[in-house]
Amino acid sequence: MSTADPDRWLLLVHAIPPKPDYLRVKVARRLARVGAVAVKNSVYVLPRSEETAEDFQWVLTEVTAGGGECTICEATLVAGLSDERLIGLFREARDADYAEIAAQATSLRESLGAPPVDPDRRVQINAEIAKLRRRFGEVSEIDYFDAEGAPVAESAIRAVDATLRETTNGSSAGEAPSARDAVRARTWVTRRGIKVDRISSAWLIRRFIDPEARIRFVDPDGYRPESGELRFDMFEAEYTHEGARCTFETLADRFALDDAALTALGEIVHDIDFKESSFERDETAGIARLIDGLTLARTSDDDRLRDGSALFDALYASFAARGAS
Repeated sequence: MSTADPDRWLLLVHAIPPKPDYLRVKVARRLARVGAVAVKNSVYVLPRSEETAEDFQWVLTEVTAGGGECTICEATLVAGLSDERLIGLFREARDADYAEIAAQATSLRESLGAPPVDPDRRVQINAEIAKLRRRFGEVSEIDYFDAEGAPVAESAIRAVDATLRETTNGSSAGEAPSARDAVRARTWVTRRGIKVDRISSAWLIRRFIDPEARIRFVDPDGYRPESGELRFDMFEAEYTHEGARCTFETLADRFALDDAALTALGEIVHDIDFKESSFERDETAGIARLIDGLTLARTSDDDRLRDGSALFDALYASFAARGAS
């Protein structure tokens, strides 16, 4: 949720020319992505904050670049539309988003049918769950006033994930293959120019998930997924950032890698990747410096992965030996 001040608002007023045709659609999509609410034709509102001011500034840039006119101003509601009603409009918009997520999650859960679930289908369902989680995270970012639909949507996503796990862990119909069996000897694809999250995730895949994995590095702009490939830490990947988790943490969670040493590594990778200090582990700053040096010294992704894997092998051994303290 944003820390925006509900007593002050930002208004964006635009006048978009009829040509080019795509400009109005482009602007409407950006306004929807930032969570703006329309209070009148061509008049949109956001709660005032540094982040929302920047969001509106991007819209202004796009409108004026397309030959239109756009104005942003701060406003206090005095008469007519009240703060309470405007806050209600924001909540209604986000509740509609959450309801759509919940409906998609429920439909996905119902599509599972009786276990066991085919391994390829399980991979596909995991990818769909990842998309729902990403969408939930996007909506949460623009849920400025705590819409009531958030817990329902989150619960629906958890329900389909739990149902899928049940089919993986076995049932009365017989034990389903493990999640790792379903991804054995696959080609795993990620973006070129690997850094801490992709290095550590590739190491995790080969060491604990798919020892026969082939790691492929691609330019995401020209890449089209081939049959059987699994993507990680890239757009629309089967395994990538989910909510507050980096890709390493997502992989560890999705493949149920219950290992204290891996948890410690995940906390370090998280803080380096997100430039945070959420876990405040003493080792993080030093490992971040090592990763920086590695990426500067090695321009080849294969070399980065080779040397990075040696680093994470050593780190894992150290954490495992001392109980991940």
